[in-house]
Amino acid sequence: MMLYKSVLKPVLFRFDPEFIHDLFTDAGEFLGRHSLGRSLTGLFYNYRGKDISKTVDGIKYRTPILLSAGFDYNGRLSRILDRVGFGGEEMGSVTARQCSGNPKPRLTRLPKSQSILVNKGLKNEGVDAIIKRLKATPCNRDLVTGISIARTNDAKSVPIQAGIADYVYSFRKLNEEGVGDYYTINISCPNAFGGEAFTTPELLTKLLEAFKKVPCSKPVYVKMPINIPWDQFNSLLKVIDSFGLNGVVIGNLNKDYESLEFRAEAPSVYKGGLSGKPCTHLSTDLIYKTREVWGKRFTIFGVGGVMSPETAKEKFDAGADLIQLVSGMIFEGPELIKKIAKSL
Repeated sequence: MMLYKSVLKPVLFRFDPEFIHDLFTDAGEFLGRHSLGRSLTGLFYNYRGKDISKTVDGIKYRTPILLSAGFDYNGRLSRILDRVGFGGEEMGSVTARQCSGNPKPRLTRLPKSQSILVNKGLKNEGVDAIIKRLKATPCNRDLVTGISIARTNDAKSVPIQAGIADYVYSFRKLNEEGVGDYYTINISCPNAFGGEAFTTPELLTKLLEAFKKVPCSKPVYVKMPINIPWDQFNSLLKVIDSFGLNGVVIGNLNKDYESLEFRAEAPSVYKGGLSGKPCTHLSTDLIYKTREVWGKRFTIFGVGGVMSPETAKEKFDAGADLIQLVSGMIFEGPELIKKIAKSL
């Protein structure tokens, strides 16, 4: 980890973060295609300690650590992520139509605050292209594949019924093609056209009513916002419970720039959401309250500010069944996953 933080990170952080993301995605896809690349990656980064596997909703995770949605948004890394110690990944978010994303810059590092300002705008190739890629990719039985589903980031999907149809198209296609081990309904993307339309009980009910009409035998979760009061958050949990969904991902990006330790790093005008450390306490508190109020009713993925084994432990202690991360890997290096796994 010292090599990454003292040598590689200072060099990488001199370049545009989206360029570095694309570079690492290309490299990861290349390494995953070849047995030598997979073996060498595993030699340096894979966890090989005692059994820490966990079975959740009938799915076995080799480690309870997943790559969060927002990194492998086109489903290109499923052949390599297990060799970095991940037990699963959440691809996407995928949308019914291709999204080119918001205008650049779509990613801005905030190093003093240990955060990334994310304004990607759901950039992805669209569900049909991603299904085609995943069906052509050899199955990796050591990695659980979750797929996050969002509404296409364009004006066509802004009307409520059009937005619902957009969500459901992706959900139906994934189920019909048998792609993905579980699905997450992302209702909390902070930088999409039309905003977070389905974070009220009334509209979430309409959305889930449409989802319920699609035959699905796999676990389904909802990715939750973290900048709403507990009463509103709990009202959404009641809707999710009424439809029998398996659980929740807590949660999405932090939209409160004033929560930054170093406010001057972010622009004065809101443009995107904060990842990493600014999400830590918001997400952990909501995990704790959800587990306290609902007991074991919901499976909980703990996401937001997992930057160390200590913050991972906080998520598990609060009640998370599994954790997801992205920013921790970027700021601390890929060794972080193995370090967390060893701490378990």
